[in-house]
Amino acid sequence: MALQNIGAGNSDDAFYRYKMPRMITKIEGRGNGIKTNVVNMVDIAKALARPASYTTKYFGCELGAQSKFDEKNGVSLVNGSHDTSKLAGLLENFIKKYVQCYGCGNPETEIIITKTQMIQLKCAACGFVSDVDMRDKITTFILKNPPEQKKGSKDKKAMRRAEKERMKEGEAADEELKKIKKDVKKKGPAATAIAATTKDLAPTIHKKKASDDEDRSSPSGSQADEIEEADDEDEDDDIQWQTDTSAEAARLRIQEQLSAATAEMVMLSTAEAEKEKPKANKNVDEPKVSENGTAEKSEPNGVENGTQSTLVEQIKDHLKGSSVSKIPAFLASLDATPGEVLTALFEALLEGVEKGFAKEVTKKKNYLAAATQEEGSQILLLRAIEMFCGKSNPEAVKEVALILKSLYDADVLEEEFITQWYEEGVAGANKSSLVWKNMKPFMEWLQSAESESESE
Repeated sequence: MALQNIGAGNSDDAFYRYKMPRMITKIEGRGNGIKTNVVNMVDIAKALARPASYTTKYFGCELGAQSKFDEKNGVSLVNGSHDTSKLAGLLENFIKKYVQCYGCGNPETEIIITKTQMIQLKCAACGFVSDVDMRDKITTFILKNPPEQKKGSKDKKAMRRAEKERMKEGEAADEELKKIKKDVKKKGPAATAIAATTKDLAPTIHKKKASDDEDRSSPSGSQADEIEEADDEDEDDDIQWQTDTSAEAARLRIQEQLSAATAEMVMLSTAEAEKEKPKANKNVDEPKVSENGTAEKSEPNGVENGTQSTLVEQIKDHLKGSSVSKIPAFLASLDATPGEVLTALFEALLEGVEKGFAKEVTKKKNYLAAATQEEGSQILLLRAIEMFCGKSNPEAVKEVALILKSLYDADVLEEEFITQWYEEGVAGANKSSLVWKNMKPFMEWLQSAESESESE
C-alpha cells in the first residue's frame, strides 16, 4: 500500500515518521444514484487517529452533498462523482484543522470537548492546546458524536526499548566475565603485568626462536601465542583467558624468553614512559603567581569568549563547503573540549535565527546526529542547547521543548539522556531557569508514554 506523509507541509521530508495511505476512490452507480466510494477510508482514519465518520461527514459538508459511513461494513460513500485529487485536498484541510497541532504541527493530538461545548486539540508532544474554529458544520457532528477515549497508546519506541533490554542483558554477561577475570588475576597477579610488558618485545622473541634448535622452537611459538592472548584479553573483556596464569608458570616462561638484552629494553621503555609524564603535566595550565603571592587568572573572560567566537567562525566556514559525513573528523581536529565544540556547532547552525528555532533544528538534524556518535556526546549537546537558550533571545527559550521533540523524533537524542539532563537541571543551582519550566510538558509526555508502555 502506497504511503504519504501526513500534512502537505511535510510532503518533501523523506524521514518524516507520521504517514498515512494514499486515498483510493471508486465511482459507483450511474445517473442520479451515482456515488463516490472512498475505498480505504478506514485505514486513513486509523492513521489519523480520528473516526472514519468524521472525515466522511467533512466531505459531505464541504461538497454540499449527502455522505454516509457504514460502521458495520466500513464503507464511506459521498453522493456525486468526485475526483480523487479533490477529495485528497479536502482531507488535507481536515488534517490541518482537526488533526495537526497548531503549535508544533505534530499530528499526535487528541480531541477534547470542554464543559462549554468547545472543541480543542491537545498535543501529546509539546502540550499545546489548540482551539478549533466552531463555525464549521462538522463541529456540530463532532459534538453529537464525541470520540471514544483511548484505552492505551501504542508504544512508538518499542523497538528501542527492546534494544535497551538486550543491552542490559549484555552488560550483565560482561559483569560475569569480569568476575571470572578477577578470580584468574587473584591466582596469578604477576601474569598480567608481564604480558603487558612483553607486548613490544615480540620481534626480539621471534629472532631468538629462529636461532634455537627445532626442539625448542615449537614451545617458544606456543608461549608467544599465550602472551599475545593474555594481552588481547586485557584489551577486550569479552574473551576468557584460558592460559595457565600461576606466578610460577609465568616466571618460567619469562626466563626462557627474555635475555639480558631484552630485559635492558624493558628498563629503557619504562624509563622513557616516566620521562613523558612530566611533559604531559606541563601542558596543564597552572595559575600564575604575582609578586605578592596571590594567584592570577591565566586568561580573562574576554579571551574565553573570543575563543568561543573563533570556534563558531571556524565551524561556519567549514559547513559552507563540506558534507555531513566529514563533520565528525573536522570537529575532532579542533583544539577545544568536546563540550565547547558542540556548543560552538549549535551556535553556528542557529546563528542569525530569530524565530522558528525548532524548524531550523529539524533542517540541521543530520549535522547534530553526525556530531553525537561518541559516548557522552548527547549530554554535551543537551547542555549546549541549555546554554544557547539561556543566553539567546526569549524566543529560543519558548521553543526549547519543540527543539528537543524534533531531535527526539529524529533519534538524535534518547529519552534516558534527556531525563538525566532534566533531572540534573531541576535539582541544580540554575533550577529557576525558564528552560526547565518550558520543558515540563514534554517531560510529562515522555513519562506518560513510558508508563503506558509498561502497563501494556
